[in-house]
Amino acid sequence: MFDVFYHPSFINGLLGALIAGLFTGVGGFCIYLKKKYSQTNINTMLNIAAGVMLSASFFALLVPSMQELLSKAEDVHVAGFWYCGALTAGVALVWLLNILLPHEHNNMVRHGPKFDLKKAWLFIIAISLHKFPEGLAVGIAYSAEEFINPSSLVIGIALHNIPEGLTIAISLVAAGVSKLKSALMSCLVGMIQPVGAFLGLLFIGITPHFIPLAMAMAGGTLLFVIINEILPETYGYKDTSKSAFAVFSGFIVMSYLFMVLGE
Repeated sequence: MFDVFYHPSFINGLLGALIAGLFTGVGGFCIYLKKKYSQTNINTMLNIAAGVMLSASFFALLVPSMQELLSKAEDVHVAGFWYCGALTAGVALVWLLNILLPHEHNNMVRHGPKFDLKKAWLFIIAISLHKFPEGLAVGIAYSAEEFINPSSLVIGIALHNIPEGLTIAISLVAAGVSKLKSALMSCLVGMIQPVGAFLGLLFIGITPHFIPLAMAMAGGTLLFVIINEILPETYGYKDTSKSAFAVFSGFIVMSYLFMVLGE
């Protein structure tokens, strides 16, 4: 069992999740770049991030998982059942976390001296809920290096973390916390991702035969984050065409990167 800790994929997976998590801190320190970020600025960045994550979840996890299961399946119907079951389990996992942990979706993150600190912390918990399944997905992706190139997923999650780190910092600054402490809190939240990666790597290290199903489950967790957590907070704010353009842009750019990195 303990041999898994010395495997190169285990170390690389933790490093990949750590790097992706640190980009949450990069986003937090972006609070210094502008005196004030408008809601449109925030929504555009989050929508681009959603498109990036959507592409990464499909091409780095869901499609390779389906292909691997089909290549080994004696009965395509059974393979489809297991694939959809694993995907559903991933969605259910994050759904359960959302039900059990108190948090608040804040679609009006803004600068201002009277922003409620309690609401800011509940919003940070909501963002933190994203980080665990994202880290889990990175860990599983590195366990499946023989099927996919996990670096594309790390890049997608890292880019996605920047606007989320910024929204954490903005919410805390608006509640009266200093910019430095707010940016450092973004860094701290990002460190949840290596924890998720550790558990994902450990699980696959113990049960390597479940890699294709674990990939489908990890893809399901990312889909829930995108569809239930990110897009409802931003899509359709004032101008739906801008929101759609931002999502498509992120998806297209990440698709290109995935093709290039896959070579």
